[in-house]
Amino acid sequence: MRIGVLGAGNMADALGAQWARKGHEIRFGARTPAKAAALAERTGHGASGGTLRDAAEFGDVVLLAVWYEGVRDVLREAGPLGGRVLIDCTNPMEPPFETLKTDGGPSAARRVADASGARVVKAFNLCHESVWRMTPPVFGGRPLGVPLCGDDEEALAAVRELVADLGCVPMDGGGLARAGLLEASAAFLVGLWFAGEDPSAMIPPPQHAGGAPRLTSG
Repeated sequence: MRIGVLGAGNMADALGAQWARKGHEIRFGARTPAKAAALAERTGHGASGGTLRDAAEFGDVVLLAVWYEGVRDVLREAGPLGGRVLIDCTNPMEPPFETLKTDGGPSAARRVADASGARVVKAFNLCHESVWRMTPPVFGGRPLGVPLCGDDEEALAAVRELVADLGCVPMDGGGLARAGLLEASAAFLVGLWFAGEDPSAMIPPPQHAGGAPRLTSG
């Protein structure tokens, strides 16, 4: 798969490098092309670097991996993305994690979809970049689940494949209308981690969560 990565920071590095090792063609793009080229050289496996527009035009799938504050400018510099598969891993949050920067309005993912016209899938926003560098992310013997929110089945299928390539399990998070819930969950979880709490302790096994729901992920 050809993957264009918008950004050359930690998330771009972590996910792009994993996918490159799995044989995907990666092109990083950044406002400073030299930074993208340096990341590509570190990544190896045929990865290349250039401008944001270079990466956007290259990818069958495009990963948006920048700080939320820079999303609008990055999308503008990336150029036309209408109809493309775009993975949004941004988080519109900041300490003390009591509100979102999108509070009172559409989710970050919806804003990305509206601004770009792309087929957006919200994914990879719940974990620190260090988790995505693990090969694979397995905790207590169980592969990490990655919730996906999106409306386009073809786009979701492509992202499920990329999740599986990390050794993770894709989870059906519903349509893009639910992406705001996923973004709020990220802020809530980060707030707990910063407070020294273990969020996993608050979630009971499915058989104790109000019935016995049909599991769709491992």
